[in-house]
Amino acid sequence: MGRVKSPRSVHFVAIGGTGMGSLAGLLHARGIEVTGSDEHLYPPMSTALERWGIRVREGFRAENVLEANPDLVVIGNAVRPDNPEARAAIDEGFPYRSFSDALYELAMAGRHSVVVAGTHGKTTTTSIVAYLLKATGRDPSLLVGGISLDFDGSFREGQGAHFVVEGDEYDTAFFDKTPKFLHYHPRTLLLTSVEFDHADIYRDLDHVKEAFRKLVAGMPADGTIVAATAHAGVRDVLQGAPCRVIGYAADAPQASAEWEARALSPDAAGTRFELWRGGARIAHASTPLHGGFNVENSLGALATVCALGVPQAEGLAALPRFRGVKRRMEVRGTAGGVTVLDDFAHHPTAVAASLGAARARFPGRRVLAVFEPRSNTSRRAVFQAEYADALAQADLVFVRRVPDAPIYSAFGEVRDRLSAERLVLAVAQRGREAIAREAVDELVAEIAQRAHSGDVVLVMSNGDFGGIWGKLLGRLGSEHA
Repeated sequence: MGRVKSPRSVHFVAIGGTGMGSLAGLLHARGIEVTGSDEHLYPPMSTALERWGIRVREGFRAENVLEANPDLVVIGNAVRPDNPEARAAIDEGFPYRSFSDALYELAMAGRHSVVVAGTHGKTTTTSIVAYLLKATGRDPSLLVGGISLDFDGSFREGQGAHFVVEGDEYDTAFFDKTPKFLHYHPRTLLLTSVEFDHADIYRDLDHVKEAFRKLVAGMPADGTIVAATAHAGVRDVLQGAPCRVIGYAADAPQASAEWEARALSPDAAGTRFELWRGGARIAHASTPLHGGFNVENSLGALATVCALGVPQAEGLAALPRFRGVKRRMEVRGTAGGVTVLDDFAHHPTAVAASLGAARARFPGRRVLAVFEPRSNTSRRAVFQAEYADALAQADLVFVRRVPDAPIYSAFGEVRDRLSAERLVLAVAQRGREAIAREAVDELVAEIAQRAHSGDVVLVMSNGDFGGIWGKLLGRLGSEHA
């Protein structure tokens, strides 16, 4: 399939994904005519597409492609082989690409590819890397799976040498089952973590590691890997790396990493820490983020930009001004003295880390956890016990009982599903009260009844959760008036 270098019009099938929508916005900003379609769009990407003026049709129909008559069709990784628009594009001979290949060919080729990969922390860390490069005058390009507050969006096209991208291990498209991050050809790779996830396409942790080993093995000899070497999964996939590896670790001196954050000290403005390099303390540093995992993300980003030529002092000076990413410990509002946070956490490791960050950010306050198991992995029983361990870190737990629906799997029918009832019992056995409800309005009523002034409600979901944040704030305001 020949490369499409300069399309005048591009149609996106499933445009609402964070990556797809971001690439659509980048191409639209270039003056390319962009159209797209999707089902069940929700913020922040739905509002972003509307703000950018990109025409989106609801539902998938062959006519959407045929009437647009584009120079290129980009097909998202959630699209099935029987999708009418994908079928029309292929059957009618339109040039088509996966999102990953389209991104590389149209935006990344010829740039220094900086790829941030790992099970956790990709969006935040990608945003910090791009922010630090921009703040120190490097004018990078960016595409990230979230809305970065520093760039007021999820993409940026700069004139500098670097293109910073979030590299996902999920497969690329129905016609290409290789991991997406392999298509970005990194020269600099930042590896945050390697754990089991995406149970719909990976059998187990070893299967996940196979993907990351391919990523590492494909690095050029003159490339650089910046890796969170305190994590066993990361160390495992680094064996035999063909290029230099720079290790980093937060609050883990036993990791013997080149870059270390020690003596972490949270305050209202974020987290202060000592920066160590090569076993010697060299500076005091601070990040505006809370939680040890976010210090680690900040440290990895700092080590990466320094490997790219940014003077350490410049990176340290810029780091405290990072503004963050929407839906990552985002304060949605306060009503009746109760603060409501929105977080994307859905893997048990991330749930535990987010609860720890909430406690560090709001010391001495009760933390109420509200969890929606929505992803293909979280709806399975694979992490039943791990979710109980993670959620038990809260003072009171609310779980949405997700209605039974087919769970996509590359390995046959899914029989073992996460049980909200078993999860509630398991949390109770760990000494915390937990409540499960199916309807969002019922959850809102329960939370509002039990929340007290001064409490923090941490809502965790990788979806729209039925707009629970606004409903909860409204109910809290009326009940505590």
